[in-house]
Amino acid sequence: PVTAGSIVVPYGHVIGNEKWRGSEVAQRLQGKVRLIFEDGLGLVDFHLSNRTCILLISEADLVAGDEFKRRLVRFRNASSLRGIVIVEKTQISDQYYPGVQKLAVLELGMVLLPVANQEEASQLIIQLVSFCVREQSRERGSNPFVRRQRGPPAEPAVLRAVQRIPAVGKTKALLLLQHFGSIQRLCNASVCQLEQVVGQTVAQQIYTF
Repeated sequence: PVTAGSIVVPYGHVIGNEKWRGSEVAQRLQGKVRLIFEDGLGLVDFHLSNRTCILLISEADLVAGDEFKRRLVRFRNASSLRGIVIVEKTQISDQYYPGVQKLAVLELGMVLLPVANQEEASQLIIQLVSFCVREQSRERGSNPFVRRQRGPPAEPAVLRAVQRIPAVGKTKALLLLQHFGSIQRLCNASVCQLEQVVGQTVAQQIYTF
């Protein structure tokens, strides 16, 4: 079952599935965010404060077979939560990645973010948590006369993830992250919004990817 919907996550906190206790990703999150482990998260690996859930597919999951695919489908069918899929795309698991991308993005309409290892996965989760906190503080006091501050410089892991998009190098990746403020907003951007930053051809490639 997808049980994370009933859990209220305080801002700045991450609730992690008990199965990740002691893992590299959990160790790297400790001290950067307030990480609490729960046994009853069901299909969800990490639960953030704006009803966003992380489903983390490790290199081992990809190589082991199709169980992760069933988990994604069950999550999508049973949940009103926003699911972000983080996939460990390594030399070993690279051959399985197109299949995951097709299922998660094209068939299930989920956001898919490739990472090279669990260190990058933890950096992405930290960036998503800080995005949740900024989003919440904006909702609390949205004063139209106060100039919106630029977000902090892009995290290296986030920058590398954006550079994996075809036709996007480091310069375009920086421009995109500066313009949209977070990888979450970039993933939800329309072709028209993307065109304003990188032009028509590249915008279409990003949108298709």
